[in-house]
Amino acid sequence: MADDSSRKRKVRGRKIRSDRSTKEGRRAKKELARKASNAGAKDGDSPLADPAAVAPEPFVETDAVTALRDRITGWLEAEQPVHLIGPTGCGKTALALSAAETRGRPVVWLNGDEAVDTAALVGDHAGGERYKEDDRFVSGVSKQTEIVRERWVDNPLSVAVREGATLVYNEFSRSDPAAHNVLLSVFEEGVLERPGKRGEDRTIDVHPEFRAILTSNDTEYAGVHDQQDALLDRFVGVHVDYYDAETEREIVRAHVDIANEDVETVVTTMRTLRDDLEIVVGTRAAITAAKGLAVFDGKRNGKSETGEFDDDLLTDVFMDVLVPKIAGDGPDDVSTLRSRIADSV
Repeated sequence: MADDSSRKRKVRGRKIRSDRSTKEGRRAKKELARKASNAGAKDGDSPLADPAAVAPEPFVETDAVTALRDRITGWLEAEQPVHLIGPTGCGKTALALSAAETRGRPVVWLNGDEAVDTAALVGDHAGGERYKEDDRFVSGVSKQTEIVRERWVDNPLSVAVREGATLVYNEFSRSDPAAHNVLLSVFEEGVLERPGKRGEDRTIDVHPEFRAILTSNDTEYAGVHDQQDALLDRFVGVHVDYYDAETEREIVRAHVDIANEDVETVVTTMRTLRDDLEIVVGTRAAITAAKGLAVFDGKRNGKSETGEFDDDLLTDVFMDVLVPKIAGDGPDDVSTLRSRIADSV
C-alpha cells in the first residue's frame, strides 16, 4: 500500500493537470475572441475589443475579490465613472478588466502616459484624401473636379463614447491633466467635443451604455499628476489595497504550479517584507518570486531536509525581485536591502 505522501503527490498531480486543462480551455476561448475582434478591426483599425478577449487570465475570485468587483460594477450600473486608486502591484488593472468584461459591452483600452494629449484621446487629422468627380450632366460635356478632403481619425475616447463601450483608462494619473478637460463635458453634459474637428459632427452625443473605469497609483509615486478637482468630483473613487493572505496565496497558486507549502512560504515571506521594508512589495513580487523558486529549487537543490526552502535561496530570489526598486541608490543601499531581506527571511 502506498504511503500517504505518495497518495498526496498523485492527487496533486491530477489536480495540476485538471487546472492546466481548465486554463487551456479559457485561453482558447480568449484567443477566439481576440481573432474575432481583430478580424472586425482590420479595415478601420478600431480600438474596440471583445470583452472576452480582454478578460484577465488567470483571474482569482475569492470572496474579497468578488465583493470588490461587485462594488465597481454596481457603481457602473449607477452610471458613475469609477476611479480605482491603490499601490502598484495590487491588481487594479486585472480588477478593472474583469469588471469591464462582466458588462458584456465592447472594451476600449487606453494607457496613460506623459505624451497623452487631447488629440490622443479624441482624434486628429491624419493627412488628406484626394479624389476626382466627373460631371456629365450636360450631354457631350465632361467636367472633372479634383477634391482634397482632410481625413479625420477618431481615437479611443471618441470611439468609446460613440459605441457605448467600457473605457478602461489605465494609469490615468500619469497623463497631463490638461488632456482631460474634454472629459468634463462627457461626464457632466453627456457630450464629447472634438477640438480640431470641423462641421456639425464636431461633437458626439455620449452613448447611454458608455462607462469608464480608471486606474491610478497613489499620489506619492513618481510620474503621477494631481488631476483637476472639477473632474475628480465627477468620479467615484474605490481604494484598492493588497488582498488578504488567502487571496494572495490563491493568486500565486493560479500563476505558478508549485506545492501549496511553497506558496505559503512565498506569500508569508512577501507579506513580512511588505511590513518591514519602505519599498513597495506587491502581490506581483510574490508571483515573480514563486516563478524563480520553481526554477532555482531544482538547479540548486534549494530545500532543506524538512522540505523548506533554504534561507539563502529565498534571500537571493527576493533580492533579485526587489533590487530594481532601489536601482541607482548606491551599493550601500543594496547591501542594506539584502541584509534586511535576510533578516525577514
